[in-house]
Amino acid sequence: MAENFVLVHGAWHGGWAWQPVASRLRAAGHRVQAPTCPGLGIDDDPRGVTLADCVDAVVGQVEASGASDITLVGHSWGGYVIAGAAPRLASRLKELVFWSAFVPEAGRSLYDEVPPAYQELFSQVSGASADNTVTLPVEVFQGAFMGDADPATAAVMHSVLRPQPFRTFTDPPEGGEAYRGLGLPLHYVLSADDVALPPGEYGWVRFAERIKAPVVSVPGSHESMFTRPAELADAILQAAAG
Repeated sequence: MAENFVLVHGAWHGGWAWQPVASRLRAAGHRVQAPTCPGLGIDDDPRGVTLADCVDAVVGQVEASGASDITLVGHSWGGYVIAGAAPRLASRLKELVFWSAFVPEAGRSLYDEVPPAYQELFSQVSGASADNTVTLPVEVFQGAFMGDADPATAAVMHSVLRPQPFRTFTDPPEGGEAYRGLGLPLHYVLSADDVALPPGEYGWVRFAERIKAPVVSVPGSHESMFTRPAELADAILQAAAG
């Protein structure tokens, strides 16, 4: 049976990042939307963009499409976007899937959920920027985000990333934890070699525990939409099938 997927990207990315996965889902007969959040399009001005703006944009695109019975998928920072959008789209949703994603708690921003080293990096980089954005250093992307690709390939992918509006990291989650009270199934997919957050106190597994979801494991790194797209598409379908 054909599914409706709305795929929400992580920080520094856009809807384009889902193309390798989306093409496989479409080839299997499913319908896919992959919006790009404000400030992250090629011609967008990132100044002043908030988390609420990003949630509004996803809600608006889904409502305009008329789609229903949707599996809403969020990657990394995109977990904040889908959690904020879910209460407003509840009548159109089938379930939520968090893939290597932040699962919000009321009042806690993404900035609150990352290790002190990331907090320091984000604050320093945004403060030095002209538009209050965070650029991810290529060395961090190559080592922590896309370590399952050779450094040259990872550098090419890094070159197309966009600066992330810092407000989207420091704003508290839209709607708090309302997404947990909608009666929708909540699933968690985790890339097995994802060290974008270090294992332990700040690791990804704590987010699956927050929603009491079993982890569906997929091979690859935080960027396995590029390095293992077929396996990721299968894992999302597995999660969506319950």
